[in-house]
Amino acid sequence: MTSPTPEITVTIKLFAVYQEAVGKTEIAHQFPPNTPVKAVLDRLTLDRPQLAQWHDVTRFGINMEFVDPDTIMLDRDEVVLIPPVSGG
Repeated sequence: MTSPTPEITVTIKLFAVYQEAVGKTEIAHQFPPNTPVKAVLDRLTLDRPQLAQWHDVTRFGINMEFVDPDTIMLDRDEVVLIPPVSGG
């Protein structure tokens, strides 16, 4: 019998609407291995449905680089959700 594959833990940095909805600047979550970064937003939206309006316009970053939503996260990655920015 093989042991289950351990989950990965990522740190999620929150800004703008995400920080307001969660009430924190960062949180940590665990995911199964081979999980794409877009799953971070999916998980947040489950708990906070008001974030669904940002789902299709959010960009993602891993370790200070913009990435495609299908990019696979690794253990200890730092993930950033980047909502659209309004200027002024």
